[in-house]
Order: sequence, then C-alpha cells, then structure tokens
Amino acid sequence: MGFVAALQFLTIFPVRLKVSTNALRRSIAYFPLVGMLLGGILYGLDRLFTLAFPISLVNILLIIALAAMTRALHLDGFIDTCDGLAGGHSPEERLTIMRDSRVGGFGVVGGSLLILLQYVALTVMPNEHRMAALLLMPTIARWTMVCAIFAYPYAREQGMGKIFHEGTNWPWLAIATAITLASCLGLMWLNGLAVMAAAMLVALLVAYWLSRKLGGLTGDTYGAINELVEVSVLILIPLITWSYGV
Repeated sequence: MGFVAALQFLTIFPVRLKVSTNALRRSIAYFPLVGMLLGGILYGLDRLFTLAFPISLVNILLIIALAAMTRALHLDGFIDTCDGLAGGHSPEERLTIMRDSRVGGFGVVGGSLLILLQYVALTVMPNEHRMAALLLMPTIARWTMVCAIFAYPYAREQGMGKIFHEGTNWPWLAIATAITLASCLGLMWLNGLAVMAAAMLVALLVAYWLSRKLGGLTGDTYGAINELVEVSVLILIPLITWSYGV
C-alpha cells in the first residue's frame, strides 16, 4: 500500500484505493520508484515525440508532460517558496506568505527561470545520456526529498508534510536509497553514483539554507528541493560524464 499511496500523492494517475495515514507515511520509501516510473514515461514520450517534432519542441513537451503528471505539485511548492523567501523578513512572515494561494511576482519570476533552465539543460544534453537523464532526473530528485524530510525538522504545527516527516525513519530511508542507488548504478555505473552524490550535496545545501530561513522545512520546500535537484541532475550528468571522459 505504500507504493500506491506514493503514486496517489505524487501523480495524477487514476489510483482510487483508500489509503491510511500509516500507508501515506510508509509511502516515502517508494518516492524514487514513482520517480523512475515518471522517468520511464518521459523517455517513452521522448522517443515518440522525436518521430514527428524537432528537439526544441520535444523538450518543451516533456517539461509540460512532467508538470501535468505531477499536477505541478513540486513546481507550485517552488513558486510558493520563492514568494515566501523574497517577501518575508522573519520565519513567521515567510511561512505566512508561502501559505497564501495567490502567486506573487517573485514566484512567477522564479518559476519562469526554473523552466527556462530545464529547457536549456535538456537541449544541451548529449544524446548518448538522454535516456539516463530522463530516468534519473525524477528518481534522484524524489530520493533527496526523502532525505530532506528525514534530516530536517518540520516548520509548521500541522500540514501534509508533517505526516511524511513523522513517518520517516531509517528503514524507509534505506529502501528509498537502495532503489535510487540501483537505478544510478544500473544506468550510468560509477558516473551515476557521482551524479547521485553531487545531487545529494545540492539538496542538503538547499535544505540547510531553507531550514535556517524558515526554522525548518515545509511541504512547499520539499517541492522546491525536488525541482532544484531535477534541474541539477540535468546539468550534472553531462558535466560529470565529460569530466571522466565517458
């Protein structure tokens, strides 16, 4: 039931089974597996779209597809986080702004720049690493969310993110890590391990900074970490493979 709960929460896929709060807490172990599923769909769409469209249009369609499959859940969190960090002067003010459903100017600019960076990173991705990039981008990003949920306190008294934080423990983290590690080694061998480690460093630095600004993390910041790690993976793959000449 943990995987079903992860699928229900992270995607728009029509899984209509009722899951308990405990299943929702256990679901974090399967976040990377859902990411791998999303990546597989992206790669399939990539192969299909390239039959008819130029690569520039394909990349835009893939970005749209990922946002649609996830209900733009993490992108919304990134936008709210941008608004809160830029508009507030204290942790309390920032958290209040982030809870506001209205999107501010900082969020619009931040979201636009993020999408632009995703598009450029996909465009310059070498063809020989494209499959690995599309598969690992959502997988590693969702694993780093699990790590951030585990490592940092929750900033609010209540919220959906608190359910995940309360349910995170070493066994669930170990399962999520094992899934991600196997994916990285299977697709890119030691280069995949290097990408995974570098992405984790990015996530921990971002999580540390956000925690200092907010007094902890929230569901919105989990989404922001996911988005930043996704684009970081797209940048890291060609950088690391070029560095090692592979």
